[in-house]
Amino acid sequence: MTIQIRDATAADQDWVLRTNNEALPDVNALSADDLKDLIEMACYFRVADNDGEPAGFLLAMNAEADYQSPNYQWFKQRYPEFVYIDRVVVARRFRGVGVGRVFYADIQSYAEALVPCLTCEVNLEPPNDVSLLFHGTNGFVEVGQQKVDAKRVSLLMKALPSYEFVQSRYGGG
Repeated sequence: MTIQIRDATAADQDWVLRTNNEALPDVNALSADDLKDLIEMACYFRVADNDGEPAGFLLAMNAEADYQSPNYQWFKQRYPEFVYIDRVVVARRFRGVGVGRVFYADIQSYAEALVPCLTCEVNLEPPNDVSLLFHGTNGFVEVGQQKVDAKRVSLLMKALPSYEFVQSRYGGG
């Protein structure tokens, strides 16, 4: 098994939409228009292929996005620079084989030269214990909680210590 991360293309969008909506309630449902809007705001939108077959996707925004999600806005009010992981979805048949870990290594590599932290949220109600454990073992810590509609979430942040080194050595850019 070989997992490779690549930039998402327009040809991936139907698969991404279907895979996202199969992952309910762990992520919010999307329409085709919602997905298009998210893609336009995203600073990072990549797909994981497992032996050439799509296995998952990760979509993230930086602090400059015009994203109205209450969870994104929570971070925007508290952190001047960040990359917000809006959604990471691994297709059911590929769960447990390391796709999420490969994604998180890739987004951390992307973000650590640009911002001081990664942010995301994980559902507490309804519970998503697998995701909480995954994020905890990957260095994310809870920095807050909030309830939006019927969901209560844990707001998580991971400091990226390489950011300071990159900025001092190479400057922004």
